[in-house]
Amino acid sequence: MRSRQLRDRFGPEYDRAVQESPDRKTAEQELTEREKRHDQLQLRELSDEEKRRYEATWSRIQEQFIDDPAGALDSADRLVTQAMTDRGYPSQSYDQQLADLSVEHARPLGQFRTAHDIAARAERGSVSTEDMRTAIVHYRELFADLVDGGNSGSHRTHH
Repeated sequence: MRSRQLRDRFGPEYDRAVQESPDRKTAEQELTEREKRHDQLQLRELSDEEKRRYEATWSRIQEQFIDDPAGALDSADRLVTQAMTDRGYPSQSYDQQLADLSVEHARPLGQFRTAHDIAARAERGSVSTEDMRTAIVHYRELFADLVDGGNSGSHRTHH
């Protein structure tokens, strides 16, 4: 029963945890710890004014992409991180961000990982414009989920 609840809540993140752990029990303990840590976070919804500001900034990033794809990608990465911080997620390490986000934003997390990887490679200058476009689209998924409080994706189950 608990396995099904965790699988429902974490989706693809559940499968990733099981694959990266020595066994299912260890993976499920890790996911349960993520839930406990997440419950301790002081998360908040963004105000309507903050949402409008974020959306306007995102529009500028999309316009920036036309002339400066790498700069737009960097701006998107920073905006997503700022949205996390404004919502109350700690901005410690990237791995901790992933763990914290996985509890309520598991659906767009795979895309976020891909986008973050592309952004890191872009800093080294080894990414095509098409890859950067893909990263922007992926950042947009998590950005939208963060700005609207996780209501853009699958409905969160409360236990």
